[in-house]
Amino acid sequence: MKGSKKFLIDFIRLAGPFWNSENKSTIRKQSLALIVLTVLQIWVAVVITQWTAALYNALEQRSMSGLLTQVGLLILIFLASMAITGTHMVVKRRLQIGWRDWLTERVIGQWMTNGRHYQVTHIPGEHDNPDGRIAEDIRIATEEAIALGHSLFYSLLLLISFTEILWTLSGTVMLDLGFTVIPIYGHLVWIALIYASGASFLGWTIGRPLIKATDAKQTAEANFRYRLVRERENSLAIALVHGENKEKKRLQVLFQDIIDTWEQQTHAWRNIQLFTSGYSVISMAFPILISAPRYILGTISLGALVQSAQSFQHMAAALSWPVDNMAGVAKWSASVERVLGLAQALDTLEQEIFRPDPQRIVMTKSDDSVLRFRNLSIIRLDGIVVKAHINDEIKAGERVLVTGNTFTGSKLFKAIAGLWPWGEGGIELPDDEPMFFMPPRPYLPSGTLRDAICYPSSPEQFSQIDLEAAMELVELKGLIEQLDQTDNWETALSREEQQRLGFVRLFLHKPKWILVQESFDSLDPIGEETMLSLICKKLPDAGLLTITKQPTADKFHHRTIML
Repeated sequence: MKGSKKFLIDFIRLAGPFWNSENKSTIRKQSLALIVLTVLQIWVAVVITQWTAALYNALEQRSMSGLLTQVGLLILIFLASMAITGTHMVVKRRLQIGWRDWLTERVIGQWMTNGRHYQVTHIPGEHDNPDGRIAEDIRIATEEAIALGHSLFYSLLLLISFTEILWTLSGTVMLDLGFTVIPIYGHLVWIALIYASGASFLGWTIGRPLIKATDAKQTAEANFRYRLVRERENSLAIALVHGENKEKKRLQVLFQDIIDTWEQQTHAWRNIQLFTSGYSVISMAFPILISAPRYILGTISLGALVQSAQSFQHMAAALSWPVDNMAGVAKWSASVERVLGLAQALDTLEQEIFRPDPQRIVMTKSDDSVLRFRNLSIIRLDGIVVKAHINDEIKAGERVLVTGNTFTGSKLFKAIAGLWPWGEGGIELPDDEPMFFMPPRPYLPSGTLRDAICYPSSPEQFSQIDLEAAMELVELKGLIEQLDQTDNWETALSREEQQRLGFVRLFLHKPKWILVQESFDSLDPIGEETMLSLICKKLPDAGLLTITKQPTADKFHHRTIML
């Protein structure tokens, strides 16, 4: 794990502003309520030890009236404990979900903006599987932070309260050395301190490997889960090439990592369990044994003996917090590091993009409807120049075919979209005229087919007549009746149908600038020519950049850029 001080500082910087966010008034009230309820929980624990002492004294005295009094008090304690515990649980869970909601929104806001979710995959660092870090690790980081913080605060209050009680019950023990007598004040307190501190140190030392093992296991689980998602998303492609055996081997390798880290965690857990099981047995009897001689000698009552034992146990439990919560701390710290890894990668990316650097493409808005490349060079992350010194301009309504290396053409499109800032020179974008990008496969989110087609716009922006007309135009009339059906359209539709839906989306939005990147490669040559012809016919004033391997595409364009 990181240095403890830096680790905590990084976490506080990331998640701490929650208490000063927009809902800070409600959040602070909930936090104060949690503190007050925790104090009341300690009060109940103290009252129970006092009640226990009074009960055993009444039993020792064979007092029926005293017994009935304790029964009445037990009912009051029972009701108070229920009310405090129930309210405490509700307040704590509201605070946990509120913090998780705030941090999730913050990280998603940073991740899912301006293509950062794509760009971050190209920079080094510990930020793999962002879905698991956001969905699971943020949950653990926030929920466990409050749970551990509450238990630590509770233990500190427990320690303070029962140290005072145990000190009073200990009285003064005279240690006779033969040549002198030494008075020992609060001997039970000192015994408890030595006993619990020694056990905590030993337990923490034994359990340290659990932190590393837990971190490794969570990483292995996330990698396996991510691969399963990839298999599901590409199930058709895998089935068509009969790649099941290859994928099974990959999944087996990833699951073997889970087995290996599971074994590491098991060994760490075993050592902790061996220690804690013995410790719990001793803790049950030790407090009674050390107080029993004073009861036998008649210096304390039976009630005082039981109260001393309970106070000793509470104090030892408070001092044992590191041991008891070792697994929780390990799980929490591993998740926090994973959340910090993603957050820090996004911060680094943001600084990289906006840092003055000669190897950054400068994006500006032009004063006219022209797309310009000014001495543009595109560079890979390893420093290799993909394409150097592109100087060109594309006017509104001009149709340009991009030929040559399709990889370079793809990087050029990403640079125009602002997704690839690595390079030199500049790109001037037409002022206030968004680019409409058509990738090889359009993104079709789950939901109704209507929502998927109109994405990212709202379906209400387009009439039923326009939608049906566009679908008939691209030969998808058979899908009209499914417009309001819900499905996972990326798997329910063929690649050709998906690409044709991309053109439906294009004709609905009617953009002024269109960038087509092999968006109809699943169509036959006649189908490709038909799509290009439709673009020229339906959107004659739109600027068009096309990357395609269709040999007859040049007749639909005014000129060619060779990359």
